[in-house]
Amino acid sequence: MWSRREFLRSCVASSSLVAVGLSIPRFLSRTAAATLPADKSGGKDTLLVVVQLTGGNDGLNTVVPFKDPLYAKYRQALRLPLPQLHKIEDDVALHPSLKGFAELLDDGALCVVQGVGYPNPSQSHFRSMDIWHAGSMAENPSEGWLGKTLRQLSGSQAFHIAQENEEAPLALSGSPGRVPSLTRLEDFRLHMRAAHRGDLLAQRKVLQQASAGTSSPGLLDFIQRTATQTYAQVQRLQELAQSYEPRVPYPASGLAQRLKLVAQLIDAEVGARIFYVSLDGFDTHAEQLATHGRLLQELSDAVTAFFKDMSARGHRDRIVLMTFSEFGRRVAENGSKGTDHGAAAPMFLVGGRVHAGVVGNHPSLADLDMGNLKHHTDFRQVYAAVLDQWLGVSSRQVLGSAFRQAPVLQTRAT
Repeated sequence: MWSRREFLRSCVASSSLVAVGLSIPRFLSRTAAATLPADKSGGKDTLLVVVQLTGGNDGLNTVVPFKDPLYAKYRQALRLPLPQLHKIEDDVALHPSLKGFAELLDDGALCVVQGVGYPNPSQSHFRSMDIWHAGSMAENPSEGWLGKTLRQLSGSQAFHIAQENEEAPLALSGSPGRVPSLTRLEDFRLHMRAAHRGDLLAQRKVLQQASAGTSSPGLLDFIQRTATQTYAQVQRLQELAQSYEPRVPYPASGLAQRLKLVAQLIDAEVGARIFYVSLDGFDTHAEQLATHGRLLQELSDAVTAFFKDMSARGHRDRIVLMTFSEFGRRVAENGSKGTDHGAAAPMFLVGGRVHAGVVGNHPSLADLDMGNLKHHTDFRQVYAAVLDQWLGVSSRQVLGSAFRQAPVLQTRAT
């Protein structure tokens, strides 16, 4: 009789194995150990949750230098009312919609990294996103920083918790096995992804042969120990998904439900260490105030519920949740009560062992680069800290060179 944890690990392994394809030797050697029991080395290791803010988040109205007179000058229509801001330092405050983040800061669980970017910033969504995903300025990257990380995390898995019809991010490319993209736990029913219809039909034929007992003994044994377990236990997995009871209520928003799925996977102890989710809509060229406020509230409320739920379940000091966006917005508002593509912006890290408070000064509004805030912290400095100190892998190998680690974590992870 399988235990709940053994069953879930088996389902993850099975669906991941079949999703990658059936090139058996490499397939087995790299993916068969994709999940770890919690009582084995790595089963209770540190976890990273990446939240992508797609479209270019307006950092100036996210972390607000409210005492700077230039803020009011540049943001006459988009200026946020001082009484509604959540002060985090004498001259810096959070957007009114980030009430949950303010609570996390009071709880010692929020790190605000100001002025993050990279040299010669691109104004293209696609190019800038590629740079962040690859952790590199290389042209046309084919591998992501998290995919490279997974090659060093022997036996660990990752999950992309996707929006409907969302493609897997470049950040996860290059991993030893294909990273599953899920929109709900029910997606663990068998996904047989293939490059084209011929591959799909071939995979189905192999599984049918295995079920009928007509395939070769070695392949039959392999299939029976992996993929067919998923077929046999789909109903049980759906019951487990429905039985999860959060310790705090999650909002009904899309991001909150995706983070709830992350929480289910973490609590199920399937051995995954990296989770990737995104929130779209930050390309606010017009009528920004209402849209940006709604998005930041969705972010803040969802992340706060997730962290409180995980803390109540004993995972507080295992988790770092990190947000990023491909760029910020221009300092001056445009004629449509919005903002255009910019450069430097803040990042947030949430967790029981982050360096709580503000890291770095707010970029000067009096010293702009073609109307954009100048960065003082390369985003790869944040990545380096997360890689070396939190995940325990070599940032030099992942990023291609050494970067000074940003002071975003309390202590080196053990």
